[in-house]
Amino acid sequence: MRILLIEDDQEAALLLAKGLREEGWVVDIAHSGEAGDEMASVNTYDAIVLDWMLPDRDGVAVCRGLRQSGLQAPILILTARDAVEDRVLGLNAGADDYLTKPFAFAELLARLHAILRRSELTRPVLLTVEDLTLDPLSHQVMRAGRPVSLTPREYAILETLMRHVGEVVSRSYLGEHVWEDERDSLMNLVDVHVSHLRRKVDQGSLTPLIHTVRGRGYRLGLPPP
Repeated sequence: MRILLIEDDQEAALLLAKGLREEGWVVDIAHSGEAGDEMASVNTYDAIVLDWMLPDRDGVAVCRGLRQSGLQAPILILTARDAVEDRVLGLNAGADDYLTKPFAFAELLARLHAILRRSELTRPVLLTVEDLTLDPLSHQVMRAGRPVSLTPREYAILETLMRHVGEVVSRSYLGEHVWEDERDSLMNLVDVHVSHLRRKVDQGSLTPLIHTVRGRGYRLGLPPP
């Protein structure tokens, strides 16, 4: 799952992003409405978390602009304003939900999952490759009917590979999309996590699904003939 967080308070943005990443989400951060517009126009997001008070224009205007541009991802507005008319204004601008500050992180997570469930257009489908299944909403992974317990990083790697089934996914791509970092020193960490993931997913199966493509990266799918 990939989220765009549009929040001008850098400390608050980092705290929210840290919590979401620990839950296995990939998070991009924009600190202004203009930056958020630009990122939403070039990337695909499962959901957008949008602060009402931004330095260049308010979140309601940003939300309205995103909807007018055709964006269909669920939008959750964060604000300290709790008057009924403010909520109505945000919802009428195209927001799917409204969360008043201060809030518990658990409630933010619950509301994100709720708007994803409610949105028919952005509801994640069950990802399936042979006898391996991954549910992006519940984060449940099954192999031949057997639950597979993964860490958030392992889960994010597997989801990335399953969304690119049959393709070679480079180590740098995994570093950028799972750790949001492209440092060369990160490549060994990617290899370690893929190794752990491979043991959990392929252990006990006659058909391995995670393959190393020497010098290029990793591929998920049936072994080559």
